[in-house]
Amino acid sequence: MSATPVLAPFATNQDLDPARLRQAFGVFPSGVVAVAAEVDGALVGLAASSFTSVSLEPPLVSFSIANGSRTWPDLRRARHLGVTILAEHHGGVCRQLAGPVATRFDGVDVTVTDAGAVTLADGLASFDCTIYDEVVAGDHTIVLLRLHAVEHVDPDLEPEGVPAAVPGPLVFHRSGFSALV
Repeated sequence: MSATPVLAPFATNQDLDPARLRQAFGVFPSGVVAVAAEVDGALVGLAASSFTSVSLEPPLVSFSIANGSRTWPDLRRARHLGVTILAEHHGGVCRQLAGPVATRFDGVDVTVTDAGAVTLADGLASFDCTIYDEVVAGDHTIVLLRLHAVEHVDPDLEPEGVPAAVPGPLVFHRSGFSALV
């Protein structure tokens, strides 16, 4: 029989140091998305690990972006944004999207819609969105996106009744990438 871990009781004067908070928040795994668009003829994008579904009516999703982001001011000017749920094999692409702006899309296979939404190839799902609202929340802004179109991998709809080999999502956990087992 394995022992149940014992959690220390909450201290009365807790140290809510940002580094300790980041570690505590990191124990909760999250999926990773790419948010991208064509803005003034250039591809602009970023990776976010704070994506979540919000509402079916109207269809809304959200992600959070640091208020100090230098990419978001350009990206938010796009008419439409593409959101791609990244698959477990997208770890390198995710790191690239978090890297130098000039090389974020080097060698990355993308689709650009007429409205300027950019999605990545081989994602588990892709959404064409517009900004619905932004809510400042501390050092981040919660961006609510309204969905206009969706595509996703559905193994039940594969031709001839053969289930597709669908990869799992890219998971961000404890400051690193992993896959579901």
